[in-house]
This record gives sequence, structure tokens and C-alpha cells, in this order.
Amino acid sequence: MFALLIGGSVSAAKTPEPLTLNKGDTIVILGSGMASRMNHFGHFETELQLRFPKLELTIRNIGDEGNTAAFRPHPGREFAQQFAFPGAKSYVKAEHRVSSDPRGHFETPDQWISRIGADVVLAFFGFNSSFDGPTHVERYEKELDAFLRHTLSISYNGKTPPRLALISPTAVQDLSASQDTPDGKAINSNLRLYTSASAKIAAKNNVLFVDAFKSSLGWYKDGKRYTTDGALLNDSGYRKLAPMLADALFGKKKVKNNKALRARTLATVQDKNWMWLNDFKVPNGVHVYGRRYNPFGPQNYPFELKKTREMTVNRDHAIWATVAGKQFDLEEADAKTSKLPEVPTNYQPSGKNGTLKYLYGKEAEQSISVAEGYKIELFASEEEFEALANPVQMAFDNKGRLWVSTMASYPHYRIGDSKPEDKLLILEDTNNDGKADKQTVFAGDLHIPIGFEIAHDGVYVSQSGSLVFLQDTDGDDQYDTKEVLLSGFDDHDTHHAIAAFCTDPSGAIYMAEGVFLHSNVETVYGPVRGTNGGFFRYAPRQRKLTRYAQFRIPNPWGIAFDDFGQDFFLHTSGTSLSWMRAGAIKAVYGSNLPAPNIIKSNAVRPTSGLEFVSSRHFPDEVQGDILLNNAIGFLGAKQHQVIEDGTGFTTEFRQDLFVSKDLNFRPVDLEFAPDGSLYVVDWHNVLIGHMQHNARDPNRDHVHGRVYRITYPERPLVKPAKIAGATIDELLENLKLHEYRSRYRTRRELRGHEAKAVTAALAKWIPTLTDERHLLEALWVSWGANQINKTLLKKLLKSEDHRVRAAAVQVLQFNSEQFQDYHSLLATAAEDEHGRVRLGAINAASYLAKEKAEPILASAKAKGLDKYSEETHKAAIAALDNKVFSGARERPVSIPKHLKGNIAKLFRQGAEIYSREAHCGTCHQPNGAGLPAAGFPPLAGSEWVLKDEERLIKLTLKGLIGPITVKGVKYPGQVPMTPFEYLLKDEEIAAVLTYTRNSFGNKASPITAEQVAEVRAAEKAKTGLYNVEDLLKEHPFANN
Repeated sequence: MFALLIGGSVSAAKTPEPLTLNKGDTIVILGSGMASRMNHFGHFETELQLRFPKLELTIRNIGDEGNTAAFRPHPGREFAQQFAFPGAKSYVKAEHRVSSDPRGHFETPDQWISRIGADVVLAFFGFNSSFDGPTHVERYEKELDAFLRHTLSISYNGKTPPRLALISPTAVQDLSASQDTPDGKAINSNLRLYTSASAKIAAKNNVLFVDAFKSSLGWYKDGKRYTTDGALLNDSGYRKLAPMLADALFGKKKVKNNKALRARTLATVQDKNWMWLNDFKVPNGVHVYGRRYNPFGPQNYPFELKKTREMTVNRDHAIWATVAGKQFDLEEADAKTSKLPEVPTNYQPSGKNGTLKYLYGKEAEQSISVAEGYKIELFASEEEFEALANPVQMAFDNKGRLWVSTMASYPHYRIGDSKPEDKLLILEDTNNDGKADKQTVFAGDLHIPIGFEIAHDGVYVSQSGSLVFLQDTDGDDQYDTKEVLLSGFDDHDTHHAIAAFCTDPSGAIYMAEGVFLHSNVETVYGPVRGTNGGFFRYAPRQRKLTRYAQFRIPNPWGIAFDDFGQDFFLHTSGTSLSWMRAGAIKAVYGSNLPAPNIIKSNAVRPTSGLEFVSSRHFPDEVQGDILLNNAIGFLGAKQHQVIEDGTGFTTEFRQDLFVSKDLNFRPVDLEFAPDGSLYVVDWHNVLIGHMQHNARDPNRDHVHGRVYRITYPERPLVKPAKIAGATIDELLENLKLHEYRSRYRTRRELRGHEAKAVTAALAKWIPTLTDERHLLEALWVSWGANQINKTLLKKLLKSEDHRVRAAAVQVLQFNSEQFQDYHSLLATAAEDEHGRVRLGAINAASYLAKEKAEPILASAKAKGLDKYSEETHKAAIAALDNKVFSGARERPVSIPKHLKGNIAKLFRQGAEIYSREAHCGTCHQPNGAGLPAAGFPPLAGSEWVLKDEERLIKLTLKGLIGPITVKGVKYPGQVPMTPFEYLLKDEEIAAVLTYTRNSFGNKASPITAEQVAEVRAAEKAKTGLYNVEDLLKEHPFANN
């Protein structure tokens, strides 16, 4: 067989015939995002079921964003299983062959396909690979050839190899006239090359090939919109794809035009896909099959998966009945599926832990004390507004109304329950008495909306693994349209998924993501991959997603910008507050930079919610302070001064702004209102630990939630700025206001105006300004319009104020295509007198070609690096070659001199285990000092560590709960100590205990694996956590 490439298509001597379908066939769809998004848009399956109503087809979609033929990244598979078939690793790009520390027992692609029993396999590949360009076509051909040969060598159905077809990506649609996205010419050039390569390899293997690239170019000629960003098909695109694909794969066949039947079938298909995704892409997979499966996962998740699969099969039957015109009682069928076992609680009542006795109204309000001069009042609660259940994020809109997202489904939907009804609420105080009296449900059918951002024309919301855009088109404050903008964000741990949305001065949305997660998001600019902790930046006008920063952090939950655009974030284990720009270099797969902590005292953990004080209603001396919440232990907000410190920043503790005695009080977000008062969201729950209790523990609350309002009565409230409905000139004047949030919302409103009108008004306004901060605001407005005022930017690059220069460099970095002299401007910034400006040049240079970047990085180094920029500079150099920065992995370990040989090796192993997320160092800190302010005791000098070895092993295996005295100090024990019985092996427990007993100034005998094994066997029958009191009865200190 030979193939002739003509104009991007392939003419072959013989083209394989369309695939045949038999009754009862199972079709597996696999590949990258084009396949995966079919789970959201079920038109192709609907088309097949309507064409073949008597065949009773079973269709399962295991596509996933970011996939290539050989590379299938997943956080719940071990490293060796990130590659699709034996030998696949050799075909994968070098930068993706590094371990990103995935763990778990999630099945491999072959295991999934075999268990499903595929008769037909439809493979969608080529999109992600095409962004590697012409130089990688040959590697792609080898990769694809190996995949096809492997797939055809296996009888997944136990009888015969699958009937196999390969489908190309669609072309990029030019949407540049309506949005600032690429016109697609350069991208399509590469897609054409890879489509031809796919056709060639398909012909070589006698595999049916479908050229969706060529077909889509024909669709686009009618001028209608078939994609979200030019590359990702929208609902109309998938409607268009469905009949073309069905014709090409299985032959042309007429389908009766019955719109009502098609609509019913589509609805049933989508219901089946919902169930299927709760199997193949079940949220919170880290507890279902990942590294946190033990100790609690076995109690419920195997049973939930079994029931999910049964209910998915029921929906297959419902589809077949629908297309056959028959009735099917789905409710009755679901009632016959397996019953889920009751999950036991391990909650132990204690006066110091969360309590099953909830406080309400004035009693709850009075349990919170505030700093002198301040006042706190309950603004809204679940008593008045039942929908206010487990609120997680808040924001004020341009009309001054409070929006709150709620997550009663946390940690995620449980099979058999009604579908999730998490919400986005609008709360209003219509009579100005400081209490909410009106609620509107903007959206009531959400799932895990842990992040949202209001825009001038709608709301961006995190939805499990997707970013969606909700719009109210008729003005009734309820959304009418939902657009799935991007998918492939990981929700392997639902409270680590994209959250804490906040925009930079241009309107780009920053989204925080936690450790363990492996996001692979496809965009018109190419695939964007993130491993473990980090931040995404999404620019709505350009529909551009960037992995803005990637850190070695656990779970960031709070982002805030200061008056000069410097970004800060909280992450839970520390507590740590970090400066984001210090690590904002080009992200490399598997490389996570250290995130230096700038909190110097009064540290508490875990934290969620971050806000700068910027309100004339608050005292003058606290302006510019930063507030951070704590949801366990301290139960309040710490207030710190932010102080310039060379290139970066440091802090000094000022006060506890508020703290509660209500042990269920869980403040998770805070924001200043238009009148200058401060609002706080209280998630409110008796249980909050995810490693200490089963995800389905019956005492997890799903109904409570509060919002509080803090004022400073001695000073007048701020007159709210006119934002909604204001003229452009009025809005520009708002940018002179002291209040950051008023300016934040004003910039949002300006982005809703036509760019030309805004830039024209700016041209008149700028000459009237003398304050450089106001000029910076003007620059940011032009940035938000994607019409950078180049003259102004270059002027601010020469400002006397290093804060202004640093801000200008950041604007420059994100608008490189608008400056012909971009490289020379960066070179000048690299030689700036201030380290923060030079750091901006380092960050920007990491995205350049190596020959352009190296002189800039060399200049910055020659001028001088400090503790904030040295590691960033090294990481930037590594990023030029897409290499993992060594400092991203290495943690120096100093082995005590008294430990020798195998014990020294054990100590080193223990150091690594100690520092793992959600292990010892999370609460007890890297230095073993604990967090006394948050109620976490020290390990340094602790009698619990240094004395009775058996007692220490017992509490490590089984966990510990209850008030505890360490070194003469009483600690309340708000959160139980995690039981490591099923998380660590005997040798690992021995290692980490040996490390703990010989670190932080401690010196004691090592613990052996044999000791751990003996205690483990003796304690096998014990269930649940040890209570401190009971453990001391067995091992009193008097006997030590």
C-alpha cells in the first residue's frame, strides 16, 4: 500500500471500508480533548443511537485532555503507568518523561478498555502533538504507529482485536474579528502537517482514517461560530461534527428528522455521561484510588464505584428504550442497584473539637471577639437563607451586591443522591440595616464551585474539572446560558481544585491549584499542563490560559494584589504567605519551585482567604496590612503589616482582628464591601479534616453557613462609588479612590465598554494626571482593553519609584507582541537598580528563546541577586531547556553524626516522608516547632517523641485525638492526628520516627521496622483513633 500526500489530505491505493457495527457492540472513545469534551456535548453518541436503534450500543468515553497516543498523564497512576503501552515512554517528549510524583491504583488505559470490553475503538489524536511543530512530526509518526500496532494486538473483548479508526483534530476557526484570539493560520499549518502524518500512519496499518481537519475548514465558511476559542468545539461544533463523523466511520445512513426524539435521546445520553464521569473521572479521586485511599476509602468507595457502574448501565437501557420508542422505568431500575454501606463516624466529642451543638444568631455572633474598636455582626445565615449552605467564596458585584458560592455537596457528589445543587447566590441588604434581606439564586445546579469571578458580562465559575462561563441574558439575575470554556483541570482532590479566583489589574483571572493535581488543559494556544501546586492565569479577552507559577506548596487558598499589582498567596501548611512573582517563571512539567514564607510570627494553619486592608473606614495606621483567615485551631483572622524587604517583602504581626470560641466557625474568605466594611464567609462545619475523617462521615455538615460584617464604628462608612451605569469619565475618576476594591470593580466595569471608547477617554485623562499611581491605573486600563498605551508604559519604566517600574515590567511581559523593542526593554529592566524590577525581567526572559533570554538573565545576575531572586534565576535558566530545576526537588538533609550506616539511610528516608504533604511537617512544621498559636504542639523536645517507643508507634499507626499536654503546655487537639496505619509501611514509619527522634535538637534511639511490625500486629484488632486519655492509661509517663 502506498500513500500520496496532496494538500494536506491523503490519497491511498485502497481506503479501508467504514466500520461495521453489530448488535450489542461496545464502542470506546479515547484520545485527547476533542474526544473528552464529547462527555459534555453528547451529539455524536445521540447520532449513533438514533442511526442504529436496534443494535443496543454501549458507548464509553475515556478521552482526556492533554493525552497523546503514548502519554496519558494521571495523578492516580504510578509514574510508569503515565505511558499508554509497553515502550510508550520512548516516544514521549523528554520533558514529559520526568516523574511528577503521581500515585495510586487508577487503572491503565488497557485495563479500562479490557474491563469495558471494547469491540470498536475510536482514537482522537494529533492536536496536542501538533504544537510541537514540524521538527517533531517524525517522532509523532513513530508514536502513533506504535500505538496503532499495540491496540490492534489486543483482544479487549476477549475474542478479537478491535475495529479501529483514527480521527484527526478539527482545524482552528478564525475568531480574531470578534475576540483577541489567533487567526489560526500558523496553528493550522502545523495541524495540516500532523493530519497528513496521521493519515499516512493509519494507511500503513490499514486503519480507517477520518479527516476532520479538512471537513471543519468547510464548515467555517458559513461564518457561524463552532468553537469557543477557535480550537475547542462548542455545542454547535459538536452538532456539526456528529453526522459527519458517523458517516465517515460507519457509512451514510438517513435518520428520520424527529427533533423531539433527538432531544429526548440527547438528554438521556447526557444523563448517562454524568454517571459515567462519576466513574472514569470521579471527583476527589485521591480518596477513591489515589494516595489518600487509605485509611478511610475502603469503607465506602469500592461500593460507590460498583453502584455508579450499575446506574450507568441502567442509563444504557434507558437510551435503548428511548430510541426504540419504548418506556423504561429508570427510577425503579436505580432502586435495584447495590445499597451503599453506612459509613461509621470516628468523631469523638470533646470540648476542644468541633461540636455537634451548633450556635445560632446572637449566640454565634457573640462567640466572636474582635480587636479593640471593631464590631462584628451577622449579615446572613442558613436560618434566614436555607440555600446558604457551606459557603466557600464571596465577591461584590458592580451594583454593590454580595455574591456567594456554596458547596453543600462537599467533598463531592455521592452516587444515588439527587444531582448536586451547589449554588451561586446574590445576597442584598435592601434597607441598609447591615443585614441581608433578599436572596437570589443565580445558579442552583452547580457542583464544587470553589472559585468564581464576576465579569462585566457574566460569571466565570470552577465546575469540578472545567471552567464555565454563566450569562444572564434577560436581566432576571438567573443564568440562562452556560459555556464550557476549558476542561482538563484536575479535581483529583476537590478542595485542591482551581479556586480562590481573583483578577490582576488587566482582568485576567488567577486560579489557585493544590498539590497532587495534574491538570492538562487544551487551548487554541496549545496544551497547558500543571503539576502539583501552582496558579493558572486566564485572560478572557484573549481566551488565553497560562501556567503562571508552579510552586512546591500544598493547597493555596487565597490570592490578593497590592496597590502596585504585586501578587501574594496563602498556602495551608505553615501557615505560609508567599509572594507569587518570586516564582512566576515559565512552568516546566514536574518542576515546582520553593515558595519562601514571609510570615515571621503568629503563624497558624490551615488558612483560607486573603485581603489587603484598603478602606478609609478602617484606621489610618492599618492601611496596607494583610489579613489572613484560619479555619482550624485559631478560628479567626491574623493581621500583619507588609514591609518592603529588598527585592521582596516581609511582614510583622499587628493583631488578631477577630477570633471565635465557636469551634464550628470556619472563616474561608473575606472581602471589603463598597461601603468600606469587611465581610467574612464562614463555611461552618463540625468536621474539616480530610485525612482524619472519612469523606462521607455522617457528621460532615451540609446545611450551615454564615456571612459576617466587620465595621469600625468610630469612623464613618465610605460612600460607595458609582460603578454600575457610570460613564467612562466617571469610572476613570474612580481610579483615584483610596479603596482598592472600588478600583478593582471599576476596572471590571471599564472592561465592559468598547475598547476604542475607553482608549479615547484615556488619551484625554492621562495628561491631567500627576500621581504615578494614577498613571499606573491608566496603564492597567489600557491593558484591560488590550490596547497598551506604549508611550505611558515606557514612561513608567523610567519612574523614580521602583514599585511603578516593577509593575510596568509585568505589563510589558504579558504584551510582548505589541512591542517591536520588547527584548531591548527587557534588557534595560534586567540592569535596573532595584531587584524587584530585575526579577520581572528574569520572569519574562524565561519565556524567550534561549539565545534571546541568556543575555538578559546574565545581566540580571551581574547586577545582583538576593534571597528572593537567586532560586528564581536558577529555575529560569533550567526552564530555557524545559528542564526540572534541581532546587524544585532537593531538600538538604543533614544527618546527625551519631547515626551511621543503615540507620543514617533510614534517617534520610524519614526526612523525605516527614516533609510530604499532609504528613508530619504539615502541622508540626519543617523545624519541628509546631504551631502553638494554632494548637499544634512541637516535636522538638517532646516527651511524646523521645520517651516510650511503643506508645509513639501506636499513636502513629492509629492516630490520636483529644487535648494533649506537651512540655507542660496544654494543646486542645482540634483536629485528630492522621492515622498512618494504611498510609505507610513498617519501614517508612520506622524511618519517619527515627528522623523525628533525632531532629530538631532531639536525640534518641532509632525505631526499627521490626518494632513497628510487632506493634502493628498486636494492635490489628483496634479500630478508630486513640484517645489521649486512653493511650496514657496504657502508657503512663510515670513508667517512662
